[in-house]
Amino acid sequence: MTASALYSHSTTGPSEDSVAKRPRGRPRKTEEERDDGNRRQALLTAAARLFRDQGFDATSTRDIAAAVGMHSGSPFYHFKSKDALLFSVMEEGMHAALARQASVLRGASTAMNDPLAHAPLMQIRRLIRAHFDTLLGPGNDFVPVMLYEYRSLSPDQRASLARLQADYESAWTPVLEALHASGHLRAPVKLSRLLILGALNWSVQWFDPAKGASLDELTDAALALFLKES
Repeated sequence: MTASALYSHSTTGPSEDSVAKRPRGRPRKTEEERDDGNRRQALLTAAARLFRDQGFDATSTRDIAAAVGMHSGSPFYHFKSKDALLFSVMEEGMHAALARQASVLRGASTAMNDPLAHAPLMQIRRLIRAHFDTLLGPGNDFVPVMLYEYRSLSPDQRASLARLQADYESAWTPVLEALHASGHLRAPVKLSRLLILGALNWSVQWFDPAKGASLDELTDAALALFLKES
């Protein structure tokens, strides 16, 4: 604030030129405010990693703040509580998974006029590969936290995540139905979806990229395990 504004009741008021040049509208954001989005994302990423490595109960907000170079109380500027941060981690993971899944279902190969781009076998391969990317690829802490810390959520938070999970799983149903109709899938569709996703999710417990298996190889193995050759 300028000195003229501080002394607006003095006998000598601000000049017409200074009034004309006074900025209008919302005040310019501070550097801290401009960086809010980045700092919030940094907190989510750090929290996801720590919740996964240490568990929700064993991780303090001080741990999370320290991981991103903040003061211990700074996370509460972005999130009301550690519980709210946990929910945001899971929500972020589900939104990213949905976006990745939608992208692969649109099909990169359609750009090359591939007539098989939307064939059920191609679609299920893309779904499985995208799911492995979500669980095991770069920035892969978010959804595994949801798998193992779901009990820590409130009923309202669980209901909100359940809607996102339903949206995610709904993309699998028509593909599995087509595979069932063609004879590639012999088990009932609903049970197949639950069993396939359950098996894929368990990979976060045992997968070790240092042992040599790639995500493509995992995808091929899953297809061979769950689907019958035509």
